[in-house]
Amino acid sequence: MKDYSILIIDDEESQRNVLSGYLQKKGFKIFSASSGSAGVELAKNNMIDIVLSDYKMPDKTGLEVLEEVKRINPEMSFVILTAYGTVENAVKAMRLGAYDYISKPVDLDELDLLIERIIETKNLRSEIKLLRTQLFDKFKIDSIISNSPKMEEVLSVSSRAADSKATILITGESGTGKEVLARAIHFISSRKNQPFIPVNIPALPETLLESELFGHEKGAFTGAEKLKKGRFELADKGTIFLDEIGDVPINLQVTLLRVLQEQKIERLGGTENINIDVRIITATHQNLEEKIKEGTFREDLFYRLNIVSINIPPLRERREDILPLIEYFITSYAKENSREKVEISKEAVDLLLKYNYPGNVRELENIIERAVVLCRDNIITLNDIADSVKGLKKESMLAQSDTETLIEQVERLEKKLIFDALSKSNGNQTLAAKMLGLTERNIRYKIQKYGIKKKEIT
Repeated sequence: MKDYSILIIDDEESQRNVLSGYLQKKGFKIFSASSGSAGVELAKNNMIDIVLSDYKMPDKTGLEVLEEVKRINPEMSFVILTAYGTVENAVKAMRLGAYDYISKPVDLDELDLLIERIIETKNLRSEIKLLRTQLFDKFKIDSIISNSPKMEEVLSVSSRAADSKATILITGESGTGKEVLARAIHFISSRKNQPFIPVNIPALPETLLESELFGHEKGAFTGAEKLKKGRFELADKGTIFLDEIGDVPINLQVTLLRVLQEQKIERLGGTENINIDVRIITATHQNLEEKIKEGTFREDLFYRLNIVSINIPPLRERREDILPLIEYFITSYAKENSREKVEISKEAVDLLLKYNYPGNVRELENIIERAVVLCRDNIITLNDIADSVKGLKKESMLAQSDTETLIEQVERLEKKLIFDALSKSNGNQTLAAKMLGLTERNIRYKIQKYGIKKKEIT
């Protein structure tokens, strides 16, 4: 409580002294003023958290002081002290921004509870503000990790489209980060202080999907015991993100198209049209044009959703992003698991850079989280990498890059043959050398040259 300051404004000296002495003993920093004007000056020149002001004073009323103080700092919590505690005055004070009022003579126990409530509210607001800042830092466009030209183009289009009202369709394989991008678009838009409502279409039973999206009235169907607002209504003034839009049943696509066109919804079982102001972002890993040909997705809905189209490339097509993502995930999960600075061995990095990531960024994240949890001495080694990636050791040596020279391809093949021979001989270099027609000295040199570690051989 010592970090909170309280300003007491009252023309009665005895009242000021009682409150000042009591609250100082509680550990608060106290300012006091004998008039409304003096109180306003103190509020201008000092950091004040809570104002306790008399309602009736010779120069200004408590309401006038309230209006002036709120102009100085809207975050000050204002409490009216009044012996004239009519409901009318209390309501007027609350409308002008007062936190509460308390009757004189002041009951100190009641004052304690009121101040505790104010501090709890302030702390909650601070936490919400911090959380919002953290969310913005996490999801703003320039915080998305990207070194590749393909992702830079994705982010460029996203930034330009963010503040428009146009619908956005994000496509890409599972695990590429479609929801992360949708959140980023929301948090850099003018709607960032309004709700972001994600909806995972496949996770909702088809029988409940309409109710979940548009809500229902009481008694609309068996089990509808009370009115329920749908996700679109909850997202009003904000953004709704419909993930895997390709899974929306064909019969519900007509309703969704009407909502897009009219910005109105009708709850299930209801007759009233409800106006909404919602930015719609959708995503899918499916080919919607193929689904149109199959007759399982409406062409008119597709064109209405596809005003701005953003395709997120798979991780294997933007390998420049793998290393920065590895570093980011290591830092994040080390902090989350209270580990000291975690490092990763060169061999483990090399392996991760060669992997094709069928599960994309999500798979890389899971691999690193597991490795951070399991690693010894805060160093991630090959032994800490998931078995699915370790199985790549042999196959990856034959994975040709479009940019490799002939010499590099020959060296890669040679390394693969040596690795296979060592595996078959259980790491016996003499036997492996004989299998390859090499001398022991020659194979030792090549093992060192290619950095083949004994622990890699399985």
